[in-house]
Amino acid sequence: MIIPKYFEDNHTSGVNDEPMRAYYIPTSTAQNPDWKCRQETDRFFLLNGDWSFRYFDSIYDCQEAFYEEGYDTRHFDTLPVPSNWQDHGYDIHQYTNTRYPFPFDPPYVPHENPCGAYVRSFTYKKPEGTATYHLNFEGVDSCYYVWLNGTFIGYHQVSHSTGEFDITNALREGENTLAVLVLKWCDGSYLEDQDKFRNSGIFRDVYVLARPENYVRDFFIKMQLKDNYTAADVTIPLTFAKESIPVSYKLTTACGCVVAEGVSEGDSITFSASDLTLWNAEHPYLYTLTLSTDGETIRQRIGFREISIKDSIVYLNGQKVRFRGTNRHDSDPYVGSAVTLEHIRKDMSLMKQHNFNAIRTSHYPNAPEFYELCDEYGFYVIDESDIEIHGVVNLYNLNIWKEGKKNPFPPFLSDNEDWTDSVVDRVQKNVMRDKNRTSVVIWSMGNEAGYGCTFEDALAWTKSYDPTRLTHYESSMHHPRNPKRGKTDFSNIDLRSRMYAAIPEMHAYLDNNPDKPFIQCEFIHAMGNGPGDIEDYYQLEEQYDTFVGGFVWEWCDHGVYMGTTDDGRKKFYYGGDSGEYPHDGNFCMDGLVYPDRTPSTGLKEYKNVHRPVRVHLEDAASGTYILQNNLDFTNLKEELYLTYEILQNGMAVASGEIRDTELLDVAPRSKKTVQLPIKPLEDGSCSVIISSHQLHEKPFTPAGFKLGFDQIMLNENCTDALTTLLDAEKASAASCSCAANDTVSAITYTENDRVITINGADFVYVYNKLTGMFDSMIYKNHSFLKRPMEMNIWRAPTDNDRVVKRLWYEAGYDKMTQRAYNTTVETLSDSSLKLHTTSSMAPIYRQRFLEIDAEWIITPDGIVRSSMEIERDAIMRGMYSEYFEDVTENDNPFQPNEAFLPRLGIRLFLSKRMNQAEYFGYGPHESYIDKRRASYLGKFTSRVCDLHEDYMRPQENGSHYHCEYVSVADDSRKLTVYNEQPISFNLSEYTEEELTTKGHNYELEKSGYTVFCIDYRQSGIGSGSCGPQLAKEYRLDDTHYTFSFHLKPEIL
Repeated sequence: MIIPKYFEDNHTSGVNDEPMRAYYIPTSTAQNPDWKCRQETDRFFLLNGDWSFRYFDSIYDCQEAFYEEGYDTRHFDTLPVPSNWQDHGYDIHQYTNTRYPFPFDPPYVPHENPCGAYVRSFTYKKPEGTATYHLNFEGVDSCYYVWLNGTFIGYHQVSHSTGEFDITNALREGENTLAVLVLKWCDGSYLEDQDKFRNSGIFRDVYVLARPENYVRDFFIKMQLKDNYTAADVTIPLTFAKESIPVSYKLTTACGCVVAEGVSEGDSITFSASDLTLWNAEHPYLYTLTLSTDGETIRQRIGFREISIKDSIVYLNGQKVRFRGTNRHDSDPYVGSAVTLEHIRKDMSLMKQHNFNAIRTSHYPNAPEFYELCDEYGFYVIDESDIEIHGVVNLYNLNIWKEGKKNPFPPFLSDNEDWTDSVVDRVQKNVMRDKNRTSVVIWSMGNEAGYGCTFEDALAWTKSYDPTRLTHYESSMHHPRNPKRGKTDFSNIDLRSRMYAAIPEMHAYLDNNPDKPFIQCEFIHAMGNGPGDIEDYYQLEEQYDTFVGGFVWEWCDHGVYMGTTDDGRKKFYYGGDSGEYPHDGNFCMDGLVYPDRTPSTGLKEYKNVHRPVRVHLEDAASGTYILQNNLDFTNLKEELYLTYEILQNGMAVASGEIRDTELLDVAPRSKKTVQLPIKPLEDGSCSVIISSHQLHEKPFTPAGFKLGFDQIMLNENCTDALTTLLDAEKASAASCSCAANDTVSAITYTENDRVITINGADFVYVYNKLTGMFDSMIYKNHSFLKRPMEMNIWRAPTDNDRVVKRLWYEAGYDKMTQRAYNTTVETLSDSSLKLHTTSSMAPIYRQRFLEIDAEWIITPDGIVRSSMEIERDAIMRGMYSEYFEDVTENDNPFQPNEAFLPRLGIRLFLSKRMNQAEYFGYGPHESYIDKRRASYLGKFTSRVCDLHEDYMRPQENGSHYHCEYVSVADDSRKLTVYNEQPISFNLSEYTEEELTTKGHNYELEKSGYTVFCIDYRQSGIGSGSCGPQLAKEYRLDDTHYTFSFHLKPEIL
């Protein structure tokens, strides 16, 4: 082997690397201080670009000293830096969530350890006034050895940390050759078992910094706010490369006015500043601090802020603050983890547009420039160390989910003193680098790694070094039963952090004088269609100040772009698509945005739940409303204005703006009763939509940008359209009753053992006596059904149905059959024909599941009215008590034991030409009982294809909740469904079977029909893919259902 085995030594995280320090980019004193990006500075030399590269399947295959001067690399390939080598055809993509991709044998890794040899030649001119040169790698996965001009420079691991090396003695004026050997795995990989694609290579910037002979090596900006947060005392301890030297400092405002200036005394700078503008996520005001020595200047943008806890409530600058956050990985479908600054800005832009104010850097430190952008744009950051040891839960006979209960993480690494240095080192690398970042308000020790002496030491060091920030570590709840040092120490953890805590658990903690603020570092899992319980968790925030918010899991779907299909659909791969083992399938497709950053309906739902203003109706007649300001630091009149639209029967009939600053004078986190120029209309359905808009332009949003809305119903009327449909039906019935003997309107029928054929003046309907459904509906010589009508309880399982779908399959919900037992026919006084059928549904090899008593009334003008009384079998429902003893209700919030119904309704197969939809219900986005806050009740039109939400893994999508009516039409015919009690519907080009069986959206094949699901209701969406089971109030889990609707065919 050509290298020493540092990569299997958990006591060696670096060789010859420089001591940890805060991130900054120095410049010469002559440099223009207004530089915009570090590439513009004169002491920064970027080494990104095309490098010579050779890949080896094993470190043992790399036998040649490629790093020696003069080595011929013409047989090497070319690879861009930064990048992941898997994105360029080397190795394979592998996604695994918790399972290690190699045997658990720390600190050893497999001999078949892939590696990459990198070589880069560059010409360097040493800047005037410099004498020391440092080589920086901001991110390399997993470890690397460095040579310059044939001289060994050093070794570094911890993939997401900066490795800095002194190359002064090896760097030449002129031509230089840099060689790097990167290994896929090292002992540190046991501590980097994060839920992501396991990418490899040099994935962040590489550069040289030129420094004087002596310089400020490190500094820590500490501030103590005072005088009611209007002033601060600032202390900056300094560390020098050699002896202490004078350091001039200057603090200036955003417009360049000097606040403080002077010269250091010894090893520190102290000064006071007054009349401060404070920093927060709503107003991220930054000052500029410059530190200058003879020949070098360091510029830092800083904000003044203080985070604290009082009475288990988190305060920023003395004001209560709430985190509306998301977990964010570095993930791009085209370049993997080698994300660009433009990519990061795009993410932040979308976050700001959707009302986020916080980011958790799951589960490792981001690139240094990320934090500068958070400072600038206003995000609170949980800065997480590069630690996750999740794979230990998969060790044989030690599974964390054993018997359905969470046992502590096996403490082989987390409570192992031999690994303490490794854990503490990773935390220190994070804290030391990012300690001067204003946006970082919480240090996180890592993620899902268990607890023990290693983290106790890391937390103790963190609190000792930086007591000004809060500390976080969710995995402390998984502490060992027999810790190494006796009683487990939680004293250095500031927050009670949980993942996916069910609402009852949160009530239990928050109602009992909590000793720490409660935070959900991961919740409302956003995998596929979801999350569906955002509003429920928001209501907890309203109820408890001690619940300081949470972070959605997660921001983006992790997909690998693999080109397009023949018809132009993008192909994004997930776990298993590259043939890797182990893998966790599409569990990486769990974000609020799709891989290409297209927002999902879940993101839109989050935005409107967390709108800055909520409007409540107090009295419609007098126009009295309550404005609720949900911002933490902003009076509404300073930043927002309102607009309103009055909807009559779902259509806008009046609108206006509200810019009255006296009316909008609502302090942060407070309410105010106001009079608005909005009065209800008497006719039809009437509502008002009140929207909040941004008053001024901001970095990612223009003036006028819509931030959210409330819809308030001003009366209880149904729409005129529904009234017209019902009145027309009544009038027709009355007319037919008066002309009961008129043979023109009479309905006749014939029947045999299988069907009843019903003939009216304009229609022929065929009713199947064996199923209790219509096989055919021909109206005025136009066929409306391409296949027989069906009862339907199945939906293509959503990702959030991940747990309960096992019960659905076990119950046979996907293999239901329908059988009718008896059908009677009766002619009514209005000449309508009534069919009465008793039937049932049963899965193959299971008992009857639904007992259905149905009436179908066919009117002389061809309208079909259906009314069903449906009883659900007690045993299939899980109601065992009358049959068996000692049955207790399951109280595990994560493991449902009852197979509640996915949906209940009927399914029609229409001509694919019937592709134009109109409806009154929740739209324009898909909507469900627990996922509808991004939609509103209105009248909408759409093409059927546009109702499809294109999730990466196909699943139930595109439903619309609480609809009075829906029609689907082509140029010649229309079918309208309506009812007094609202229904749900789904119109799609795909069958539920197609959505169920296909693994990728680009594999979907259209059915050749317009598939029309008319639902009594669907169960809700929830966030059960990695969270609590669906709340009972959203389950379709009743014993009895009454389901009715009207079908009206028309010729256009």
